[in-house]
Amino acid sequence: MLISIQQVAKALPELSIFLPLTAIAFVAGFISSMAGAGGMLTLPALLWAGLPPITALATNKVQSTLGTLSSAWNFFRKGHLELRPLLPSFVTALLGACLGTWTALSVGNELLALLLPVLLIAIGLYFLLAPKMTDENRQSRLSPAQFACTAAPLMGFYGGFFGPGMGSIFPFLLVWLLGYGLRKATAQTKAMVLSVNGVSAVIFILGGHVNWSLAIAMSLAQVVGARLGSNLVISRGSALVQPVIVAVTLLVAFKLLVLP
Repeated sequence: MLISIQQVAKALPELSIFLPLTAIAFVAGFISSMAGAGGMLTLPALLWAGLPPITALATNKVQSTLGTLSSAWNFFRKGHLELRPLLPSFVTALLGACLGTWTALSVGNELLALLLPVLLIAIGLYFLLAPKMTDENRQSRLSPAQFACTAAPLMGFYGGFFGPGMGSIFPFLLVWLLGYGLRKATAQTKAMVLSVNGVSAVIFILGGHVNWSLAIAMSLAQVVGARLGSNLVISRGSALVQPVIVAVTLLVAFKLLVLP
């Protein structure tokens, strides 16, 4: 059966949103595998496309989880992941993620619509001002047990409630608090972010908040981008992508706060 002109006309607005979001997901997967913060591109893009805040958060969690799975598996396959030292942190981060996701669902779309631009601006400023990290190991400030009781649950809560930027904040905490080198911190972060985003995504899925057509397409693009990016992890990766993330984040925050 031939496709009518009316059907084509109806599909064009959807494609004009669908295709750019898929392309952004590819770029986000590539960036996130190197320096984290891919969600600072995908979540603002989903909000810009007009999705309700909870739907945008849920869809972003699903596609981000699969992208992180791709890069985490690549790091594990090449022997850069050591899960045992951070197992207590995994547990407390997962508990924090459950609480954060439940809080986001309890808050609702109206309050989230007010909070998200503020959070975007705060994270954008973090990337603008964050200190540079190196690949050298340094003296730790906390033991793994202390990290599991403090930083891990807080980051888990943040990841469940909001999420973007977690992939860059976690390496900073691992470097600053546990003394990891940047390359090791980046690899360990993938497993931590995967667990936090994964449990949050499951909660959103059970609540029926995911836009599946976008989630599937963006997930496939994330997986490809993450695989390519994880093969190019270098110590100066964050310096290359930070200006882009800051510009996009502040632009979208301005749009959400000022423009109708």
